[in-house]
Amino acid sequence: MDYLDELENEAIFILREVAAQFDKPVLLFSGGKDSITLVHLAVKAFYPAPVPFPLMHIDTGHNFPETIDFRDELVKKYGLNLHIEYVQDAIDANLVKEETGKYASRNALQTVSLLNGIEKHGFNVCIGGARRDEEKARAKERIFSVRDDFGGWDAKNQRPELFDMLNGRINQGENVRAFPISNWTELDVWNYIKRENIALPSVYFAHKRKIFLRDGLIWSDSPYINKESNEEIIEKTVRFRTVGDMTCTAAVESDADNIDSVIGEIIAAEISERGARIDDKRSEAAMEKRKEVGYF
Repeated sequence: MDYLDELENEAIFILREVAAQFDKPVLLFSGGKDSITLVHLAVKAFYPAPVPFPLMHIDTGHNFPETIDFRDELVKKYGLNLHIEYVQDAIDANLVKEETGKYASRNALQTVSLLNGIEKHGFNVCIGGARRDEEKARAKERIFSVRDDFGGWDAKNQRPELFDMLNGRINQGENVRAFPISNWTELDVWNYIKRENIALPSVYFAHKRKIFLRDGLIWSDSPYINKESNEEIIEKTVRFRTVGDMTCTAAVESDADNIDSVIGEIIAAEISERGARIDDKRSEAAMEKRKEVGYF
């Protein structure tokens, strides 16, 4: 057994524990490589039975079209049940206010739609693809991470997790976020994708794209981003290391158009995977603050 087998076995164990301990699980699906890997693991964990929980996607309306197309194909391929919660619905209902200005994004607005979706469907555990190596706030999470009855997370008040004993007991109104690939790294995910021959959206591989430069970063040209008059649209060969809302996800210049080249690029990288996520740069504790009010 190699280390990928060990990581896979751990993730499958966690997924089966979720199914055993909770009566209303859901898998949070973004269309990114980590949530796609989770779907692959879930199919393996319960085969030949179908995956025993639905997927839920929080659709900002500002997604990469490639990821939405991929999402729909994946759901059809495995016969999955998909719930979609739209940020636009929350805006129309005056539950959240659209941001304005140069750096306006709907990324933070997803929290209200997520919490509404959890309440509407009665989900008591949300399976997510967060990993501890991504960001310092995520490094503080337990594998079974309890949220209060308002969806909030308290970094200073978490349960111990001894060995492989996962405690899913919660009080009325509380919720758990479960992270089966918490102990994986970005490189682990890519090596697993290669071994398992998992398909991904094309944005993860080098392709020519219309872009503009801002703050030393490469932005995809999009009607959702408020461009300034001096921000010139040019064409470059780029790819995305992480895929989120188009308004907060920058590209990297790259010629890695196949998985081996991507893996080589990651090994040589000098910045973190989320170094191109602008939502993490709003403050030193941006991710932790979002988690405290119910974010992924």
